[in-house]
Amino acid sequence: MTYRISYAVWEITLKCNLACQHCGSRAGHTRTKELSTEEALDMVKQLAEVGITEVTLIGGEAFLRPDWLEIAKAITDAGMMCGMTTGGFGITLDTARRMKEAGIRVVSVSVDGLEATHDRLRGKKGSWQWAFKTIANLREAGIAVGCNTQINRLSAPEFPQIYERIRDAGVFAWQIQLTVPMGNAADNSEILMQPYELLDLYPMIARVAKRAYKEGVQVQPGNNIGYYGPYERLLRGRGKDNPWAFWQGCNAGLSTLGIEADGAIKGCPSLPTSAYTGGNIRDYSLRTIIEETEELRFNLGADTPQGTDHLWGFCKGCEFAQLCRGGCSWTAHVFFDKRGNNPYCHHRALTQAKQGIRERVELKYKASGNPFDNGEFALIEEPINTPWPENDSLHFTSDRIQWPEGWQEENESTPELVAVSK
Repeated sequence: MTYRISYAVWEITLKCNLACQHCGSRAGHTRTKELSTEEALDMVKQLAEVGITEVTLIGGEAFLRPDWLEIAKAITDAGMMCGMTTGGFGITLDTARRMKEAGIRVVSVSVDGLEATHDRLRGKKGSWQWAFKTIANLREAGIAVGCNTQINRLSAPEFPQIYERIRDAGVFAWQIQLTVPMGNAADNSEILMQPYELLDLYPMIARVAKRAYKEGVQVQPGNNIGYYGPYERLLRGRGKDNPWAFWQGCNAGLSTLGIEADGAIKGCPSLPTSAYTGGNIRDYSLRTIIEETEELRFNLGADTPQGTDHLWGFCKGCEFAQLCRGGCSWTAHVFFDKRGNNPYCHHRALTQAKQGIRERVELKYKASGNPFDNGEFALIEEPINTPWPENDSLHFTSDRIQWPEGWQEENESTPELVAVSK
């Protein structure tokens, strides 16, 4: 077998010092039976043996685990690149220097709005200020720093101003992702973007991304951003004219691996635990889990006629079905409790609008309250001119965007990546 998996995201603890409204893992307290130091160091060896070249440590909040730097050093010593994603609440300059010594080479700090919005979403006053202190401390310690931002109805209007703040803080990269209804976000679904709102969202994202590329910040679209709309090449090409810069399907189990703090193994760190865990490292070797469990192999038939068997709804009849395979599996599953029909697609929203249709989602069944859980939503199709529900005070439109002073209107025309068949 050819080992294609090269990147692992490892939740080393579920303990967290924030209480985010949009946290998919419902982080806060440690999991029962998190891996011991000995088990974690054995995991490092197994990761190297199966061909992993890069490991990102996450939580909860990774630095709340006492042996986190020992794990980071082991990853580095095994020849793998070690990175980290953090909420940044409490990383002092001394901590940042110890991170550098342990071999942590790149850190992404979460910034989910301007100060009031960020603190509201993250559940703790002062978390925004700490995020920027952390960025400064990491940079002073000589670690490359990026940011990541969840886009939802609270943060979307502030998106251009968020960019200016993180640019001025000196980050080199900015990963963006749409908030989806997993974990705490399933309980706060009013903050989620509605599918129809993508029509106003993507021109804004594209305009900000163009400026970011010019000003030296690499925008990195997450797996639920885009899909064959007019800005696909701009976003996935990271500002460069790359003919292969377009979404090419879910990579869970193909190039990525997700590890939970108690040793559960998934093909992607974001996937729901119950439906996608292939096994636990305490019961089977990592190699066995990767090679033999169906939960990690569901993408292996991607280039065969069976690669689209799971598709349904709009995605089943889409002209990009074979290439896209329903977009991000995580996003589709947490909306509809199964993958294969993704409401967060720009091409889909544009196609529906041309037909005079818009889509909304409404919560049908609540999530159970466990880490990485999901409820189920109903998909509502309605005429595009239907009055918006009056009780929806967070409805996102382009006139809510807070453009910074001095931004000039730029030409937003961007060539289509793929010619859409008529």
